[in-house]
Amino acid sequence: MIDRMNSFNSNASSKRSTSLKRRGLSVSSPRVSRLSWVSRLFQVLVVIGSLISFLIAVGCGYMYVLPSLSQAFHGYGAAKSNVSLSSCNVFDGIWALDDSYPLYNATECPFVEQGFNCLGNGRRDKDYLRLRWKPKDCDIPRFTVKSILEMLRNKRVVFVGDSMSRTQWESLICLLMTGVEDKESVYEINGNKITKRIRFLGVRFSSFNFTIEFFRSVFLVQQGWMPRHAPKRVKSTLRLDKLDNISKYWVNSDVLIFNTGQWWVPGKLFETGCYFQVGNSIKLGMQIPTAFRTALGTWASWVERNINTNRTRVFFRTFEPSHWSDQTRRFCNVTQHPSLEVRGRDRSLFSDTTLEVVKNMKVPITVLHITSMSALRSDAHVGKWSDSPSTPDCSHWCLPGVPDVWNEIVLSYLLADYGFISDEWCRADKHGFAGPSFEQPRRQNLQPYPHPWLGSEA
Repeated sequence: MIDRMNSFNSNASSKRSTSLKRRGLSVSSPRVSRLSWVSRLFQVLVVIGSLISFLIAVGCGYMYVLPSLSQAFHGYGAAKSNVSLSSCNVFDGIWALDDSYPLYNATECPFVEQGFNCLGNGRRDKDYLRLRWKPKDCDIPRFTVKSILEMLRNKRVVFVGDSMSRTQWESLICLLMTGVEDKESVYEINGNKITKRIRFLGVRFSSFNFTIEFFRSVFLVQQGWMPRHAPKRVKSTLRLDKLDNISKYWVNSDVLIFNTGQWWVPGKLFETGCYFQVGNSIKLGMQIPTAFRTALGTWASWVERNINTNRTRVFFRTFEPSHWSDQTRRFCNVTQHPSLEVRGRDRSLFSDTTLEVVKNMKVPITVLHITSMSALRSDAHVGKWSDSPSTPDCSHWCLPGVPDVWNEIVLSYLLADYGFISDEWCRADKHGFAGPSFEQPRRQNLQPYPHPWLGSEA
């Protein structure tokens, strides 16, 4: 190209020289010198412009690629291939075999209650450990534990509820401990052993300066002693218009996860002499569904008044179905495989009420609607593999197990909140129905669970 330009310039100069000579002008005149100078200046400007354009293009590409490279280098986020543009209800799906499960070893985690470590307590079948939740129209984003630890740095995660909440609390701690090199840097802040009797438990991840706390509040509202002049059958009351007196400790958290429901039964209330109270009035004739709705209304008002939802992400997990063989809760048939039929366990008055209350709230709440997805897991309960084998348990879950999936969903929402994955996945309405998700390369060994499920006793 340079030779062509030189040839072009030489021919042009020769022609201009001949023309000038014919006109009686010298080729070395000032006019010709000025033309030659302008030509050279134009060439220089073209070269400089091309160089500047190249540098701008390289700079823009660098700015575009650098954030993605940085996140990949640090292990943040989740796989982002095959993004689906269709909406997705993450709680509508199936259980499928996945050889990458379980996510941790309960025996190696000091924060799993012995009663929930079914494998450590003698259970021999292991398929219940290898099941993961697969939504029908999307997938739960996968992530590295390191990215979660960084995401939670300097934060406070609080669980509030009954023993099911404590199980989920234990599950999250054990899941995150797999990414901590110095296990001694994770400890209960008061040196307490994990038991169901303590109202507060807090585990600190000192290397990352965050805590995961549990507050035992089985009804969420306040329990009180027998009021004066109450009938003899009233031993205590549930103050439906007052939230639990430890609720002040739930404020100023970054993640707040509630649950209740298991204790809202006659055996835990009326048969123990506990009745409902609103103001100074004892409601002897109030039924449990009405009382539950009133209590959740009190909870909703408290959240709207006390929680800054610009800082705190609030979740409410719906009712967890149990799998007792009859209403007496004496017979517990833990199956070796998930159930084929939910037999009505996919619906719950408590879950429906929760959805109704949250729908009418003035602040954003994410409902973890896990009732239906948990209804199939008749294989995942503690059963006879607890620290009290003589007392069967078809309410609580083995760890690892179903609560791990609840936590995976929670973490997916948080990853979107903090910008580690696309917020499209977690752009959810108040019912917790999420948007698009991503296919997960880690799950190449995914298999459909074999059918029919036998439902035989393990």
